[in-house]
Amino acid sequence: MRFDQTVTTTCGYCGVGCRLEAHAVDGRVVSISPALDGPANHGHTCLKGRFAHGFSRKRDRLRTPLIRDARGGELRPATWEEAIERIVSELTRIRDRDGGPDAIAGLASSRATNEDCYVLQRLMRAAIGTHNIDNCSRVCHSPTSWALRQSLGLSGATGSFDDIDAAGAAIIIGANPTEGHPVAGARIKQATLRGLKLVTIDPRRIELSDYAVAHLSPRPGSNAAVMLGLAHVVARDGLIDREYLDARTEGWDAVEDLLGDYTPGDVQRISAVPAADLERAAHIYAEAGEASILWGLGVTEHKYGSEVVRLICNLALMCGKVGRPGSALLPLRGQNNVQGSSDMGALPDTFTGYQSVADEDVARRFEARWGVSMKRERGMKIPEMFDAAVAGDLKAMYIFGEDVAQTDPNTTHVIAALEALEFLVVQDIFENETTRYADVVLPASSFLEKSGSFTNAERRIQLVAAAADPPGEARTDFDILVAVSAALGHAMPFASPADVMDEVAALTPDWAGVSHERLGRAGLQWPVAADGTDSPILYRDRFELPTGRARLAALPYKPPGSEASDEFPLVLVTGRRLEHYNAGTMTRRTGNLDLLPSDWLEIHPDDAARLWVADGDLVSVRSPHGRIELPARVTERIEPGHVFTAFHFPEIRTNLLIGSSADVNTSCPEYKVVAVDVRPVAEHASRTPAIASAT
Repeated sequence: MRFDQTVTTTCGYCGVGCRLEAHAVDGRVVSISPALDGPANHGHTCLKGRFAHGFSRKRDRLRTPLIRDARGGELRPATWEEAIERIVSELTRIRDRDGGPDAIAGLASSRATNEDCYVLQRLMRAAIGTHNIDNCSRVCHSPTSWALRQSLGLSGATGSFDDIDAAGAAIIIGANPTEGHPVAGARIKQATLRGLKLVTIDPRRIELSDYAVAHLSPRPGSNAAVMLGLAHVVARDGLIDREYLDARTEGWDAVEDLLGDYTPGDVQRISAVPAADLERAAHIYAEAGEASILWGLGVTEHKYGSEVVRLICNLALMCGKVGRPGSALLPLRGQNNVQGSSDMGALPDTFTGYQSVADEDVARRFEARWGVSMKRERGMKIPEMFDAAVAGDLKAMYIFGEDVAQTDPNTTHVIAALEALEFLVVQDIFENETTRYADVVLPASSFLEKSGSFTNAERRIQLVAAAADPPGEARTDFDILVAVSAALGHAMPFASPADVMDEVAALTPDWAGVSHERLGRAGLQWPVAADGTDSPILYRDRFELPTGRARLAALPYKPPGSEASDEFPLVLVTGRRLEHYNAGTMTRRTGNLDLLPSDWLEIHPDDAARLWVADGDLVSVRSPHGRIELPARVTERIEPGHVFTAFHFPEIRTNLLIGSSADVNTSCPEYKVVAVDVRPVAEHASRTPAIASAT
């Protein structure tokens, strides 16, 4: 096939940041291949990045603005002028008369570019006058960001995926890379075949466990005990790097006192991880010349997820394994630009580069650039927005590229919040669960139809290039947001996304040397000095904290927010499947749906036998917050007492089961520990199953 155009861009799925070659014919992307020089993917890609691009051509793409004339009415096509006029009229009314600027909130998109997210947070702060801006990192890796800043100073991985190749050992905790981050998962597999000693820690026996030298299956919610137990063994057995600890950290005495309470036997009673396995894992990590730790949502989406990330940092610091090739802390960021959306200041408490809105000098610098005055108090986080909407204090939202009615926890509460709003704008590429409650829907662009940049899980800023135009009357997100801001009275001086990045560089010390021209084909890893020098490895000489030393944290194990009981005797864990991504908005509109047309509930054979559940039976899953039905799959991949499913299919509505328990420091929902009752339906409904005992 002859292509009219081939452009090099960055994948719009997970946070690995694969570089791709998008091939177009007659203005339509018809195939994708991996870029051979991609620094994160080295010429590889997964079945999503390579094949799941047909969504961009689907007939149900939003192609024109839609307006709802009255609550309860139908959405109807409208012109751009009519849609923007309606947005300006309603937001101005609420801002100037009915509630003030803080009665309005915005959500940025981690699917969108850095430049898009920057423009939206500037719109909210400068055109509306509120810090009520957040993004979906709130419900995934906000605990990682908070903890890394507290322990080390910067909100990002300390190294790169290349450190996997340079490591002698690695721990993966609460992540399933071969399904959620397949190219990174493949690199880990290859490294084990070359001798990497891998330890996996997860309630499920994930695929990489088959390549590991040790696998630990803790009870959901006991990650803190496991990390404290590993640290106890390192201290007890003389495996600490004392020179590093004394020279580069502070807070050790309090941690040393705490660790005495977490012997391998103590941890076994809390977590069900055998003491001998814990000891072996600790020695594998500590005795390796270089070793890395990778983690995902199985760490962060807990009541004490942020504290567990700090304990991960503790272990690495005790062993001196930060700041060297092969010894990295690598959080596996979920969406393609969840790192960048936060870097760009789409957070209620920080501007770009995590500069506090309460810092007087910082705030004045942004005010001078934007020509506005701003408050010094933070805005609302996403859960606070929904609570305020239900209470009647938040009256309008601008939701950009997030299907919160499908993806956020406690779905009933989220829907109640959306229904309570006086005005809702949704900017997206398809109608979805959230647009059902919108007053105005704006047709936006996919990653294949825009330019700008994404920032991957290793802090690498990479260019995004348009291979096609948005369909019909749809516009790029950059064009939409700039136009809406101007209509609200705040004109931004940007002719292109490159101009946005120039402003980011001018206002953000860690991005001082970033420009589209400098990013080139390989990108840059922030911090980037003014001369363009980037930082593949952080903390070689000092930590980015006032003393230059890392902070160890003496944090004890605390039980999760949800635990098994007589009424709800099993614990549900949620996660991803290889074929789909998040709400499935894109992948379910491609051939990937043929590969995985629906989901199932994984259940251990022991629990299935007690519950009279056979493989393929339809089961009812009930929590204190809701109930769903789906088929069962009996498998030993899950531990007894636990069940597992994903969240890619709106018809299953897994998040109906999730309550309001959230991380104590960041409000990230506790998706990963939900006490449930599982019962058979259909032919087994008349039987009385024995109650499965929690383990």
